[in-house]
Amino acid sequence: MLIAQSAARFAGTLLAMVQTRMQLAAAEVEEESLRYFSYLLSALAALFCLGIAIVLAVILVVVLYWDTHRVGVLSTLMILFGLASGWIALRLRTRFAAKPPLLYHTLTELSRDGELLQPPA
Repeated sequence: MLIAQSAARFAGTLLAMVQTRMQLAAAEVEEESLRYFSYLLSALAALFCLGIAIVLAVILVVVLYWDTHRVGVLSTLMILFGLASGWIALRLRTRFAAKPPLLYHTLTELSRDGELLQPPA
């Protein structure tokens, strides 16, 4: 009877540990998907700014031989959009390089659980 109760408690504890680890894994996967969505939006913003810079560069070449007042405005806008695109791309690259590996916390907890289950030396 005592062995059965002990085995039942052990099974309950083991099940609770697995459930906790699965919840942690699910939270990490959700967090990672939100992070990738943020990367996607930043990349799209950078591409949009780059596209605007290219369009303005083409307009600048066309207008260069037209009135001289429009050249300063178009070149300023082209530089601003180009700088914005570069800044967003650099920020995206640093954020992507600094991210933790997928399921990092779950794997850490599982390795800690494995260490706890090892018999003492």
